[in-house]
Amino acid sequence: MTAWVVADTGALTGRYLTHLRRRPEQLVNAIGFPILMLLIFVFLFGGMMAVPGGGDYRSALLPGLFTLTMLFGLSSTMVAVVTDAQRGITDRFRSMPMSASAVLLGRAAADMVVSAVALAVLLLAGLAVGWRAENGIGPALAAVGLLLLLRFALLWVGIWLGLLVRGPDAVTAVQTLEFPVAFLSGLFVAPASMPVVVSAVAEWNPLSATAAATRELFGNPGWGGDSWVALHPLLAAVLWPLLILAVFVPLSVRRFREMSR
Repeated sequence: MTAWVVADTGALTGRYLTHLRRRPEQLVNAIGFPILMLLIFVFLFGGMMAVPGGGDYRSALLPGLFTLTMLFGLSSTMVAVVTDAQRGITDRFRSMPMSASAVLLGRAAADMVVSAVALAVLLLAGLAVGWRAENGIGPALAAVGLLLLLRFALLWVGIWLGLLVRGPDAVTAVQTLEFPVAFLSGLFVAPASMPVVVSAVAEWNPLSATAAATRELFGNPGWGGDSWVALHPLLAAVLWPLLILAVFVPLSVRRFREMSR
């Protein structure tokens, strides 16, 4: 059974990546938009920002942008799932003798490849504008691992939403909500600078945990804070994605199976 799932997952991952090769604009968009955000925040907004306690805002900003890229992958996954459903491809998969989990795992694996490429390019762009990972290669790789763990968790949210909705209007709504979710966090500014209730929400945002943990691992300036999540960012950056996976992987598989009834 396991070998069957692995074989189906590999075949479907290859299919998704082959389609991506035929539509390179999707990869260009996945890479280009984060770089555009990098240029906007570094060269337009960066001069207005300050890091509490001192430090270079550019260094504090980049881990937040890396985390933001992981969030934006949610809607791209949702778009791909909705597109397959509208074209009848999902129905075709459901009629074939293949594992339901393999269909979803193939989508997840392909999207992780795209996310890894986009993150690698953004890291290089960060180095080009002066950002540095100050703690060496080991902690930097651990930070990259936390970013990809968050992406893997969030793409399952995208898969579930893509299976749940019926048309592109819902995709637009999700894309519209991505920015408020991103700004209601510690990606760009210190949560302590926000009103009390908003600050609490921002500190407990899963994006804030990953951003704070990667700042610590990269050796970049951070915002600090006295909440549990601010004091234990590495643990929070692992627990949040695991919790999201525990909720949305079963929901996605169940939804896929229910669609075939």
